[in-house]
Amino acid sequence: MNTVFDSAEPSGPGTGPATDLLTTVLLGPDARREHGFWRRLVATEPFRRPAWPPCGPTPDERLALAHARLRALNNALDSAARPAADPRALAALHEWIAPVDPALATVAGIHYNLFLGSLLDHDPDTPRDLSDFLRLRRIGTFLCTEVAHGNDAAAVETTATYDPGRDGFVLHTPHCGAQKFMPNTSPAGGPKSGLVAARLIVDGADQGVFLLLVPLTDASRALPGVRVRRLPARMGSPVDHCLTSFDQVFVDRGALLGGAQGRVGDDGVFRSDIEGRRRRFLASIRRVTTGRICMSASAVGSARATLAVAVRYGGHRFVSGGRTSPPVPVVAYRSHHGPLAEAMATVFAMSLLHRRVLDRWEEAAARPPAEREAAERLVDIAKGWITWQARSVIVECRERCGAQGLLENNGMTELVTGIEGAITAEGDNLAIHSRAAAQLLFDAARDPQEEPAAGPPDADLTDLRFLGRLLDQVERLWFARASARMARVPDGGTLERWNAASGPALRGVEAHAYRQAALAYDSALTALPDGEARERLGELARLFALRWVARNSGDLLAAGHLTAGQVDGLTDATEQLVAAVSGRLPELAESFALPRELLADWPITGARYADAYDDPGASWHTAAAREPAGGAR
Repeated sequence: MNTVFDSAEPSGPGTGPATDLLTTVLLGPDARREHGFWRRLVATEPFRRPAWPPCGPTPDERLALAHARLRALNNALDSAARPAADPRALAALHEWIAPVDPALATVAGIHYNLFLGSLLDHDPDTPRDLSDFLRLRRIGTFLCTEVAHGNDAAAVETTATYDPGRDGFVLHTPHCGAQKFMPNTSPAGGPKSGLVAARLIVDGADQGVFLLLVPLTDASRALPGVRVRRLPARMGSPVDHCLTSFDQVFVDRGALLGGAQGRVGDDGVFRSDIEGRRRRFLASIRRVTTGRICMSASAVGSARATLAVAVRYGGHRFVSGGRTSPPVPVVAYRSHHGPLAEAMATVFAMSLLHRRVLDRWEEAAARPPAEREAAERLVDIAKGWITWQARSVIVECRERCGAQGLLENNGMTELVTGIEGAITAEGDNLAIHSRAAAQLLFDAARDPQEEPAAGPPDADLTDLRFLGRLLDQVERLWFARASARMARVPDGGTLERWNAASGPALRGVEAHAYRQAALAYDSALTALPDGEARERLGELARLFALRWVARNSGDLLAAGHLTAGQVDGLTDATEQLVAAVSGRLPELAESFALPRELLADWPITGARYADAYDDPGASWHTAAAREPAGGAR
């Protein structure tokens, strides 16, 4: 039992067992309020794993289940506007829903964040009746990406031309490449409306890309002028990814989501407080940043669940212990528990960085623009790093479960493929990291800082302060290399200069993410009282930092930040921590506070996992029935 959620009274710092304190570290000091509702929800019947036939559900059956669960979720809310208006609630929703049903996380994220959130954020002076969307009589979706425009969405070519005679806009798809390339736009699940990103044309002038509210389908078909075609099945996802196009579809002037970025007045004149079409577009789609936080949350929750399953299975899957030894659990072997210990250090780092980013994003809302931009950049960096780390963790854990981990009923395959969607959603990781790399590289060149010494030659590899300075040096080394490479092509064009610098600059972004995760570990350790929980978290923090230092040990040695003796000692220091963490894997996984009901739905989490494959008609059950009464004669 995790008393952070299950006891009558919440346990405060220093008053509960180590597991409870670590749960608070992972989920925040207000875990009961922030996460309790969603944790309880996924343990209820609508979200339990159904008994599918041996061949598994069809994609359409899985999609129907996701929409049924969306309605159950919506009915459980006191107001559907709450998650749309609260980034923390949205993040927690994704953290708990994604491990249960990645397709549900997709449709819920689109409806509550990109759709409802955008409607609530924009143009409060324009009244709209949102009751159909709040009660899910209509499902909301979001149409930005086009066949020919993804990460360059500011260049979308769908047009919305103002018609002064009818006082509204005419949406049109001019060619094949301008078809919207987005999920959840078919009639599956019920009537749909979408926020469509389109190029606003007023009096013949291109004012930039804005969002317009457009009805798409009724309960069975696309509405007149709207064409929706299903794309080929996407790897692992049952969500209805579609091509959507418009043929002279008229919407009234109130369909435009205006605000500071611009609006068309009663006189038919376009006015904007923001100069530049790109800036107007970014203001229109600002909910994408919250969506990136949600993608991080989905990745964190999915990685924790997969790791918990792998730890449990490793403890009750017995293998030969040797010719003269009894069987032992497979987790007894270093080759098995080592990767899980390293995954545990990474999952804690992902969770802590996610919470650090969420805190920064909330704090920055009322801060000057420069601080808001820095917070948004951290959101971008964290989204890429966390989802990539989640993929590594999930694939490793699946492999540690062998063939059992490939079966859909054991819950892992959906998460293996689901994380791929998170890596691409709300901006491809490489694209958003490239933008962050350019920003960090510019900041480093504009404001060079004095380089601190990493530490004395005899510094202890178990000293987190020393390890933190090494992580800082790794980041500096990569950005210095990027700057040097860019300087070698002073007369080149922008593309040539960026190509020269981008390789090391992207490594610098990765190093920046590792350093931010290490800082999140440090903050969590500072907040913990002395005791077992602090000791466990310190071991994880050291293992996390040492693995990154080891990966960059050659560079650190060449730059004089490590000695040959310290490099030689990295293996022993790491192995000592692997041994310490691996001995605590079950307790650490318990701190994830996953509901018992959720774990029970995955057969390999139980010690009697083989019972899931029992055959009532097999000989071991029927042999006794065939025996003559009174025994064999």
